[in-house]
Amino acid sequence: MKWPEYSTLLLRPENEHVLVVTLNRPEVLNAINTQMGRDLLDLWGRLTEDAQGLRCVVLTGSGDRAFCAGGDLKERKGMSNEAWRLQHEIYERAFFQLLEVPVPVIAALNGHAYGGGLETALACDFIYASVQARMALTEVRLGIMPGGGGTQTLARAVGERRAKELIMRAQAFSAQQAVQWNLVNHVCEQGDVLQEALKCAKDIAANGPLSVIQAKKSIHYGLQSDLLTACRFEIEAYNRLVVSEDRLEGVLAFNEKRIPNFKGK
Repeated sequence: MKWPEYSTLLLRPENEHVLVVTLNRPEVLNAINTQMGRDLLDLWGRLTEDAQGLRCVVLTGSGDRAFCAGGDLKERKGMSNEAWRLQHEIYERAFFQLLEVPVPVIAALNGHAYGGGLETALACDFIYASVQARMALTEVRLGIMPGGGGTQTLARAVGERRAKELIMRAQAFSAQQAVQWNLVNHVCEQGDVLQEALKCAKDIAANGPLSVIQAKKSIHYGLQSDLLTACRFEIEAYNRLVVSEDRLEGVLAFNEKRIPNFKGK
């Protein structure tokens, strides 16, 4: 498995099927600058085109203070309207490409997640968070608004009314509140969040990789449709698995009382 070396990201294979991606600008709380936007866009695009045997990705931040503080405002100081628009185009493409990654991506919030940092986490499949992490979409304080899918992904996670309040007030909230509102799946002790997320990733990676990918698509796209259409989508996804080698292996392993050896075929 060969991945590029990025200047703003650290990539560490946990095993042949799980990859840890670390946002690596700790001196600025892992804020997203133009280069990080390009690096994330390239990585998510590669994972979408060819995951190279990966079955799950864990996304975290460097250091113990922040997962990601959002867009790098120092880089943006004095930026022209055109330069801002062009930079944001990179960010938009990176956010939306993350939504399209076929393998599950788990956000492990080792610290605070603000602005584009929270939007990045919301674009992942689910979230593990440090007990000390705080989150917010604070863009309206800057005279802008969430532009990385935040108005949509936050509302889908916590509901329309709460999302409106959090975004319009630029209100920060705790990891404990986030889990109560179904935004975060699990709250962990400060030093345990990455390991807990990795346990989850390894559980996912042990299952049929084609099954996981199809289930992810069915849930994600089905929720954007009416119930009957979504169920039809589910059946189409299911039928793709019936003819797979992994389906034959899974049933055979069950009957032989052994761990299946899935190939993703």
